[in-house]
Amino acid sequence: MALLPAWYFDESKMAGVDFKSIDQVEAFDQKQLSSTPEKEQALVARLGIGSGHTVVDLGAGTGAFAIRAALSGAAVVHAVDISQAMLTYAENKAQQAGVEQIQFHRAGFLTYDHEGNLADFVISKYALHILPDFWKMVAFLQIASILKPGGVFYLRDVIFSFPPSQYEAGINAWIERAAKPEGWTASDYELHVREEHSTFAWIIEGMLTRAGFEVAEANYLSPTAAEYRCIKSGI
Repeated sequence: MALLPAWYFDESKMAGVDFKSIDQVEAFDQKQLSSTPEKEQALVARLGIGSGHTVVDLGAGTGAFAIRAALSGAAVVHAVDISQAMLTYAENKAQQAGVEQIQFHRAGFLTYDHEGNLADFVISKYALHILPDFWKMVAFLQIASILKPGGVFYLRDVIFSFPPSQYEAGINAWIERAAKPEGWTASDYELHVREEHSTFAWIIEGMLTRAGFEVAEANYLSPTAAEYRCIKSGI
């Protein structure tokens, strides 16, 4: 990628807090109760990923989705993450699963330089919130540029659908409901709200439309989580 201007957002700074070592990544992986091989396979099937497809997994983390997409017959899966520890862990998992068609890239939403065939699918799960809203819009434009016309962008993240005027009650209810002593704690959720950049559904949806996507499916999984299946406009 060309040299970036001095004002460009540095995604690499977002990788170091939790994921400097393989031990930290392994601990993270064990907390990911919402990500199992069965659940990732169900999403692969639901999206229609299969033989010959090119898939880009942005914020691939420990590789759970990328591995299932590869095992389902995708021609190539690009697993992209800003954390080298995450990528190393994911690559080890892929080798253990006997998967060879995953290419691993140390990059972020803003710096991934896609080469080869345009993607049939771009996936982002619980990673986009590292970006402030201005840079989310830039990321959506980047994603649109690497997708084929008619290609699918699937997004799932911490996205707020409660009324803005009820933000305090909405956040407190989320933490009370979701925090677990053996998993993500109240302190983890407080840190997320305070230092990361989750935003409202109406903001995300406006950005997606402006980036050239049709929101084909929007599901508000809870007042603090949502998923979107989007189609890149054009012929």
